[in-house]
Amino acid sequence: MIRALALILSCQLAGEVGARLLSLPVPGPVLGMALLWALMVLLPRVAEAVMPVGEGILRHLSLLFVPAGVGVVGHLDRLGPQALALGAAILISTALAIAAGALAFTLVARLTGSHDA
Repeated sequence: MIRALALILSCQLAGEVGARLLSLPVPGPVLGMALLWALMVLLPRVAEAVMPVGEGILRHLSLLFVPAGVGVVGHLDRLGPQALALGAAILISTALAIAAGALAFTLVARLTGSHDA
């Protein structure tokens, strides 16, 4: 378990170093995730080792939002005057994300030949 977690964090670090050294416009963690994905595709045993750790992280993902929630509550006095704009931005972006997901699902269903019974 420690080795798998160390591998995940090492891939993230490698991605961060690569992004900074090469001045890429891609975030380091994204490069690290691509590196980890490539390792898992090339070496299936890596995928088997990382899977339980990844599932554990995903199971407790909501804990990562606690600092953001504390930050929002800590700055409510600054956010108050912008409440209408923030609310509109949240509603519109949520609707657009749902629409994009539905469109992507529909396009993939068409490309794969899937259809409802």
